[in-house]
Amino acid sequence: MRVIVLHSADALEPPEDPVLGQVSSALQALDHEALRLPIADDIAPIVAELQRLKPDLVFNLTESFDGVSSLDSNLAAMLNLLGLQYTGSSPSGLMLAGDKSLTNKVLGFHGVQTPKFSTLYRGAVDIGGDIHFPLIVKPPQEDASIGITGASVVHDIKELLARIDELQNEFKSPVLVEEFVDGREFYVGVLGNFAPQALPVIELDFTGFPEGQPRVATWDAKWGPEGTGEGAAAQASKEFTGTKSVFPTDLSEELVERMQKVAIDAFEALRLRDYARIDLRVTADEKIYVIEANPNCYLEREAEFARAAARDGLEYTALISRILDLARGRYAR
Repeated sequence: MRVIVLHSADALEPPEDPVLGQVSSALQALDHEALRLPIADDIAPIVAELQRLKPDLVFNLTESFDGVSSLDSNLAAMLNLLGLQYTGSSPSGLMLAGDKSLTNKVLGFHGVQTPKFSTLYRGAVDIGGDIHFPLIVKPPQEDASIGITGASVVHDIKELLARIDELQNEFKSPVLVEEFVDGREFYVGVLGNFAPQALPVIELDFTGFPEGQPRVATWDAKWGPEGTGEGAAAQASKEFTGTKSVFPTDLSEELVERMQKVAIDAFEALRLRDYARIDLRVTADEKIYVIEANPNCYLEREAEFARAAARDGLEYTALISRILDLARGRYAR
């Protein structure tokens, strides 16, 4: 089978994202022809190349178009228009999960608990709720913790207005303001379609986080130091080294089952497909909140989703095979 590994062009910049080689190697180990195809800022040559290559399946690893995360759903729509079969979520699923404001609205309709929230843009309130400090301020259409720093958690009106102004100037988009849920953070992978299954729970452990820093999965905590100046880089490095993903051993079976059910409920409510990762916060009294849904989540071998799948008995090549089978099964109906 000829499989195109479609990915955003920025993944080619050094150092190359290891997931490209890992997925391609797994496909080759499964006796498939794997061809990489990057998408940059011009869609026409990509359309022509896809039509020329006539793949049996597209493994969709795109995360953005021309550096804009919110345009990711349009790439899945392009594949639909070309009549191509592809892995992962549809344009509608990517749109719902890609806009955190929409995510909260949809999940709230389905009875899945999210933090109380409001969305604002240049003084206008799209939706307002009875929310209380501390709050966390986010760009709603960015992923991978883009735009989230230690300053994202605010404690008064002055800090809130300053952070809203910063994000609106940077991203030129509405701002999501949520109640900050103080608790432990967990990631639950979901795999499947018509009867999706939740993978083992992974916790983001903040034990080594800098003292006094809000326990938030910032960009620096996830991806490492990219700050400007020695002070910023040092702080970013502390956030990165101060967090680690672990399989928790102190959770009751009942709480784990509830978290996995919430993850599946969110996956289905947002109409996600094949695989995704649902991020949760759990308070001291074991209330569970969905804080983010990640369709087509990061598939690097040592990242949370692949590690959880391996813990569940699906080593990496078997996981890639399973995702292929799920996608092909959808088109076979």
